[in-house]
Amino acid sequence: MSRCDVDVLVIGAGPAGSSVAIRLAQAGWRVAVLEQSHYPRQKVCGECLGPASLRRLHELGISEGLCDLAGPELRRVAWMTRDRTGVADMPPCHAGPFRYGRAVGRDLLDAMLLDRAREAGANVIQPARARRLSSAAAGEFVCEYRPQPSVSGPRSRAIDQRISASIVVDAHGSWERGPAPFAEPGPAPARPADLLGFKATFRGAALPSGLLPVLALPGAYGGMVISDRGRATVACCIRRDVLRACRLRSPGDSAGAAVEAFLRSSCRGLAEALDGARLDEGWQSIGPLLPGFHARKTHGVFSIGNAAAEAHPLIGEGICMALESAALLAGLLGRRRSHLDERIIRSLNEAYVRAMRATFAPRLRLAQLYSHLAMRERVAGAVAMLIQSWPQTLTLAAHLAGKARAGAIRLPGRQEFT
Repeated sequence: MSRCDVDVLVIGAGPAGSSVAIRLAQAGWRVAVLEQSHYPRQKVCGECLGPASLRRLHELGISEGLCDLAGPELRRVAWMTRDRTGVADMPPCHAGPFRYGRAVGRDLLDAMLLDRAREAGANVIQPARARRLSSAAAGEFVCEYRPQPSVSGPRSRAIDQRISASIVVDAHGSWERGPAPFAEPGPAPARPADLLGFKATFRGAALPSGLLPVLALPGAYGGMVISDRGRATVACCIRRDVLRACRLRSPGDSAGAAVEAFLRSSCRGLAEALDGARLDEGWQSIGPLLPGFHARKTHGVFSIGNAAAEAHPLIGEGICMALESAALLAGLLGRRRSHLDERIIRSLNEAYVRAMRATFAPRLRLAQLYSHLAMRERVAGAVAMLIQSWPQTLTLAAHLAGKARAGAIRLPGRQEFT
């Protein structure tokens, strides 16, 4: 492995990429991280960190500083429809150091994780975009990347550069394409049922402290939360055909403005919380989302985070799955740096894909079920009535979604990575 520039090349420095870089660098691997964006930057994300996520961040050494900035503990959860709101207690986590979740902006979280990766010894190449990945055999990869222009510096023509690695970790966002030839096929034709993600932050929102509302809307779902520095994050996923209808009702408005008008008119609880609030950062969008498993048995290329498995964001497990998939991969690779050959890499790759499916399949199925309930107006209204009568129903639903889980991961071979 010494003939390569690094042992591991990580493509993407979100929570998944940075956290696996930290773990492997601490285990003695030579790690490089390629990130195409300038930091700090915002991302379309609900920004919720459950107890399991906070535990992973504690292991990585950033939880203390993060919790000093994060929003209040999320002790209550709500189900909001057009005219009804059911509120219940959030189930506490009785294992590990954190009982309740918090929320923090991706601009803070991602920057803190990447700084920690640098401290651990990872070589961060930023901003730079991976363009092509080639391999003669497992354990011999060459990545061509192009440095991106600086935001403040003079613009000049970028020259492609190369870095070689024994293992590649694909941590790019699910809506982005990886480097050729391992990139996903080109964009599929637009479909009415495609889900597009939107997010904005507000100042001065009248959202009760420690409350996490789930928004169940006709053809859409979303959430609100008080994040760091008192910012209120509003995030939603909306069907393409519903968005098109919204824009027809608001000709000349941006997609974000049309979505905000839709949210305010479709959910009284959200409209009341945002009454008098001001937009802090403009609306961002991504999509279409691709819920499901994306991890493939490409020998020597390991996918983590959304590149491996993406759940409907309704249950707020995206960051947790990113951190846990990184912990799972790092636990499998362990300290094998000097003992890897093509046969071992192949077996590790296959074991990792199996472990990913076993670990995340229940969450993906549950998120799909919850999202279907939320986007059907009559069903969502009936669920709200049920919660108003029996709030413990919503507490149980949050428990099933992992909000009281401490986050232990079982590795193949009956080992446990904690």
